Amino acid sequence: MAARTAFVLGGGGVLGATQVGMVRALLERNIVPDLIVGTSVGALNGALLATEPSLATVSRLTDLWSSLSRSGVFADSVLSQLARLAAQRTHLHSTDPLRGMLAEQFGELRIEQLPVPFQCVAASIERSVAQWFADGPLIDAVVASCAVPGLFPPARIGDEHFYDGGLVHSIPVGRAALLGADQIYVLHVGRIEHRLRPPRWPWEVGLVAFEIARRNRFVEEVGSLPEHIRVRVLPSGEPDSRTLNVRYRDASRVRSRIERAYEASARFLADQSEVDEEQHAARDGDR
Repeated sequence: MAARTAFVLGGGGVLGATQVGMVRALLERNIVPDLIVGTSVGALNGALLATEPSLATVSRLTDLWSSLSRSGVFADSVLSQLARLAAQRTHLHSTDPLRGMLAEQFGELRIEQLPVPFQCVAASIERSVAQWFADGPLIDAVVASCAVPGLFPPARIGDEHFYDGGLVHSIPVGRAALLGADQIYVLHVGRIEHRLRPPRWPWEVGLVAFEIARRNRFVEEVGSLPEHIRVRVLPSGEPDSRTLNVRYRDASRVRSRIERAYEASARFLADQSEVDEEQHAARDGDR
């Protein structure tokens, strides 16, 4: 049977904690995914959710995000980062701590063994295309999807190298539709809720340009979907989200970010439920 309800989890680094609150709001209303599609940090959250879409997994995700600063993923000292950059010339952090953290969560699990169908995406360097992972070792796929250029080295799988999936599909609603979903819930990190502002400093120019590209693809994909496919973009509850969070190692606001996303999404879903009931009643009255 084709998937009907899909959760699409976008990228966003440490802001990905926002998705945990959204997941909680969805599950509390008994909205459970038949399919999960993720990119970058959304691949990490989505993979864990695909092992068991339950409130128990929400607790696991909350603990995971709350311990981010202690996980070792970004624990290198500035001197260690500079030494690695000097030696490797392309990145600040090793992916070994990330792999270790994922191994604790997934062991040797393969994508095709997940209870909920799951796919994530990475950007192939050699072929310059989006590579979707629908089978194979789960950890390899998630690491590839999370390989942020400059922070991590390209992830090698076989003879091919991959960078962060957000380079090719930041919020892959089109993939969910292609896989048969007709109810798509978008779990993002808050950026698409706020209008971009023209850059004011030299370092903002490239960031704003990239943000235009990633948002444009999302808007075009949503606009091109067939009418029967319903897309609901959950609110993050954030008053503002920067184009880039340079404090990517700062986990101090994780729990408050999760709670704000939960409260905003719970209100949104309650309102949507009322609208759906009214539309349902109106259709019944026309018969």
